[in-house]
Amino acid sequence: TREYCNVRRLATNTPLQALVLWNDPQFVEAAKMLAARVLTEQPQSGDEDRLDRMFRVVTGHPVPDAIRPAAIETLADFRSRYRENRAAAESLLMVGEVPAPTQIDAEELAAWTMIANAVLSSDAAIVKD
Repeated sequence: TREYCNVRRLATNTPLQALVLWNDPQFVEAAKMLAARVLTEQPQSGDEDRLDRMFRVVTGHPVPDAIRPAAIETLADFRSRYRENRAAAESLLMVGEVPAPTQIDAEELAAWTMIANAVLSSDAAIVKD
């Protein structure tokens, strides 16, 4: 009825919220652009430095040590997947209105896009305490 307001958002983690964060074209496009930003800002950096940068941009904190190994392993899996199927990488990068940067290898950008999508969908990014 809009007769009262609540000045703080309650924490919610519903299946519908997870589906939107993972699949909505706006969120996929945001992940693509975050990945492109990290890859272009740190072209000579290693995966762990890039991952730290990405996590800091989104959350303001470094990657927790408990998450780091799984994220690096997942990145390697995505790299392998997209190197074997370039069409899948290109399809992912077509999502959204902003075209993917052409100076970045499509398979690499697609792999990092999936990592960025996970970071953007994480509790550290969406739940404010």
